[in-house]
Amino acid sequence: MIGFERKGEGVVIRLDQPQRMNALTEPMVEALAAAVDAAVVSGARALMITGAGRAFCAGGTLSEPLPNDAGAILESHINPLLLQLADLPIPVIAAVNGPAIGAGASIALAADMILMSRSAFLAYAFAQVGLAPDGGASWLLPRTLGWHRAMGLMMTGERISAEQAVDWGLAWKAVEAEALAGEAESLLEQLASGPTLAYAAVRRTARAALDLDFTGALAAEREAQNRAGRTADFHEGAAAFIARRPASFSGR
Repeated sequence: MIGFERKGEGVVIRLDQPQRMNALTEPMVEALAAAVDAAVVSGARALMITGAGRAFCAGGTLSEPLPNDAGAILESHINPLLLQLADLPIPVIAAVNGPAIGAGASIALAADMILMSRSAFLAYAFAQVGLAPDGGASWLLPRTLGWHRAMGLMMTGERISAEQAVDWGLAWKAVEAEALAGEAESLLEQLASGPTLAYAAVRRTARAALDLDFTGALAAEREAQNRAGRTADFHEGAAAFIARRPASFSGR
């Protein structure tokens, strides 16, 4: 159901139910959340989420009988997972190897960086089955794309190709399908060997700034810089800069 692979100081988590396009059943979400916890506990300094087979994640499942409360799984499973990912002290990469639909596309959007196979696409197709957007899409898409593009995507459910996702600022890179794993693992290695506490500060201050005014964002940056300046990685980074040599970060 969930693959867990250590790659140096990083971890690859793989949604692994290819026969169901890695759809988000309750057990799948529980296993994914447990794997994320296990990655942090193991000391991982970066995390990658990807899918097995031809899909990244087809989103939630629909079957008869339909639930009386379609939002219950959000409260019990999806929302806690999204908050867990948002609060991580390490960078998160989504390697989107195939279709990412609905809540699956929301999980990709929750990552810090998205790499996509050129054959992959994103689709926030909640309204097409009579539902509202979830997985944080209603919050993240307007902030990423602006109001009108976000509304267009959420109302039409139109597919966003890898190239369009990069052009619109939803994805970091689009690569050929056969190159995706190598590119994503190279980025994972780069982040996992970087200044981990600085990356945590980047995540924390950038997310906070989405809801702060300019004065508040400046104050948050000042506090973050105070903490960052006390880390071993800052002293190593400064020493390496002065000596004109590559830095060797310890993540402390």
